[in-house]
Amino acid sequence: MDHQPKFFENLSGSGKAIGVLTSGGDAQGMNAAVRAVVRMGIYVKAKVYFVYEGYQGMVDGGDNIVEVSWESVSSILQVGGTVIGSARCKSFRTHEGRLQAAYNLVQRGITNLCVIGGDGSLTGANLFREEWSGLLEELAQNGKIDAEAVKKYAYLNIVGMVGSIDNDFCGTDMTIGTDSALHRIIEVVDAIMTTAQSHQRTFVLEVMGRHCGYLALVSALACGADWVFIPEYPPEEGWEDTMCVKLSENRARKKRLNIIIVAEGAIDCHNKPITSEKVKDLVVQRLGFDTRVTILGHVQRGGTPSAFDRILASRMGVEAVLALLEATPATPACVVSLSGNQAVRLPLMECVQMTQEVQKAMDEGRFLEAVRLRGRSFENNLNTYKLLAHKIPDAELPKTNFNVAVLNVGAPAAGMNAAVRAAVRVGITEGHKMFAVIDGFEGFARGKIKEISWGDVGGWTGQGGSILGTKRTLPAKYLEKIAEQMRTNNINALMVIGGFEAYLGLLELSAAREKYDEFCIPMVMVPATVSNNVPGSDFSIGADTALNTITDTCDRIKQSASGTKRRVFIIETMGGYCGYLANMGALAAGADAAYIFEEQFDIRELQANVEHLTEKMKTSIQRGLVLRNENCNENYTTDFIYQLYSEEGKGVFDCRKNVLGHMQQGGAPSPFDRNFGTKISAKAMQWISKKLKETYRKEPGKVFANTEDSVCLLGMRRRNLVFQPVAELKTETDFVHRIPKEQWWLKLRPLMKILAKYKTSYDVSDSGQLEHVAMLPKEAVPAAI
Repeated sequence: MDHQPKFFENLSGSGKAIGVLTSGGDAQGMNAAVRAVVRMGIYVKAKVYFVYEGYQGMVDGGDNIVEVSWESVSSILQVGGTVIGSARCKSFRTHEGRLQAAYNLVQRGITNLCVIGGDGSLTGANLFREEWSGLLEELAQNGKIDAEAVKKYAYLNIVGMVGSIDNDFCGTDMTIGTDSALHRIIEVVDAIMTTAQSHQRTFVLEVMGRHCGYLALVSALACGADWVFIPEYPPEEGWEDTMCVKLSENRARKKRLNIIIVAEGAIDCHNKPITSEKVKDLVVQRLGFDTRVTILGHVQRGGTPSAFDRILASRMGVEAVLALLEATPATPACVVSLSGNQAVRLPLMECVQMTQEVQKAMDEGRFLEAVRLRGRSFENNLNTYKLLAHKIPDAELPKTNFNVAVLNVGAPAAGMNAAVRAAVRVGITEGHKMFAVIDGFEGFARGKIKEISWGDVGGWTGQGGSILGTKRTLPAKYLEKIAEQMRTNNINALMVIGGFEAYLGLLELSAAREKYDEFCIPMVMVPATVSNNVPGSDFSIGADTALNTITDTCDRIKQSASGTKRRVFIIETMGGYCGYLANMGALAAGADAAYIFEEQFDIRELQANVEHLTEKMKTSIQRGLVLRNENCNENYTTDFIYQLYSEEGKGVFDCRKNVLGHMQQGGAPSPFDRNFGTKISAKAMQWISKKLKETYRKEPGKVFANTEDSVCLLGMRRRNLVFQPVAELKTETDFVHRIPKEQWWLKLRPLMKILAKYKTSYDVSDSGQLEHVAMLPKEAVPAAI
């Protein structure tokens, strides 16, 4: 971008008062949003007020509307639900109720409202805004306020953030709470799968979503469920027979369990409800399988927010305050939302209308339209699920006579197995023979390669690590042997799932094309590494799981000091030279500082951080958290920083250090990584099929691809999934430190500093434009998978 960066220093909130409230059903991450609004508001010198118990508190006034300080939101980041309470409010729906609410706000000079809730709450807020000037005039006529106040508080500005676990709001990829709800569901499904496996049972799981099937669909995709029922896409007539045939086919393939997921609002094509009990009875009557029902209920709303939700809510909270500061009487009420990894602002009522359109389409039986209106992410999920869940009979499969090999390279990352499963199943559906390479390029050279079938990858989505085995070895020293194996097994295309080594490996293989014809085939890489340091992609498979591990551990470590005297923890994270985990972990855990390689620091900065913490510890704050990337500086080691803080903090706080180590690479993959891995890998496989068709030469009857665009990396860029030739990515790479030269998340550095009470500059060039809700291009896949 060639525009001049725009900083928010010139946006002052002095003289402004912001009210923040949570309304409607609670969702994990609401507290992170509240914390961000309060701290950003105070940072720009505005007054910030809590409105307790949602709109009810606004109507009741009194102690329900309270001015808050920086410390008021300390230690709420990791708490689920909402600490300021939420209530359904009948009186706000009446004119008298809103009149009283307006009076209570004017008394405190509040003319900026930040509402965190679902579409009902936001629609109510918009109505309130439209009526505002009329309400003030009525109050003046009643002698409650004077004419001066009517003039001074003439306009009410409203910014909404969507907090809803259902992800049922159009215009936003992910609503606050959705990712955490998926975490709860997947934890339960993983636990149920082990017991179902033991007893050869069928489990019918009912998840929330009265009008929206997002949770059901994504959890079905993430655990490889046999069947899913959602309101937007009812099964066709005669689904009972089809489902039972599919279940018994799966059992015949030696699968010991069946999982069926039902959204609570599931319906058939005649708009009649499909309940979990009905599905259970059907399976028992027709197939005689031992079948159990589990209704997840409010478990899905509970628990601590995931790393994704904390970061999402923190970013949105800051964006909401900026939107309020920039609002004029002419700007419509807006919603701050996420598209890809970009924060955007959308007109509130456009989003609400679009959301209502979906319901209308469902009521009128226009189900395909309903799926389309839900947006690109939903449609993508549905198509991928249909592609991977049900095997087409062998007789009906196309036969391409192409052999495609899949291998893992580099360190293990959670979600690799989901990616392998998707690649194998899509490849088989496209008519190819799929081969699995064991132990990366080293295994390839040794001939550890075997054909892999549809059933072989069943149940792989929830497995951590790499089932195929992975090595960091690069192919350069084995070129002769790998070429020989490719000749022997007649491999026509290669899919590599891995981190920086996979990228280097593809560069080496493409360089060797001059010498070996065997490498003149389509090759694609899918990024999978906890470090998130692969050029050409904003996200890589495994990074979200590692981030959650770091966040959980930081929560526990902070809790370990409760009740003791003031304490600061120094925590070392992985990532090589890439500071992604340290920086985002710091944002999600509410750390005071994060030391990373990309932002050089010296002893003066360390000194300033210690002094800053010392000042903080003199208030009611008891604990400090400092994250350090393992390679951020060769001299300022974790030990050095620990000793420095210990010495300088004497008499004020004591210090402890923790090195998180390999626990960051382990564990079951998070819902995000399972879905990101599944979808990105399925897309990569479709690209391979397209390239194979393009590069097949009838004479001499083989595939020949030697152009740069036949060796690609599939990455997530801003809002889209993009195929980029690896040769072109060379200019974007710092090969010495194994990181991309430019990284999007560095823009979020100031965010962490602001929330930790540092004075800093925050480039807001990317925000501030009000976009319109449009049907986004089909190809685009959001970060919020």
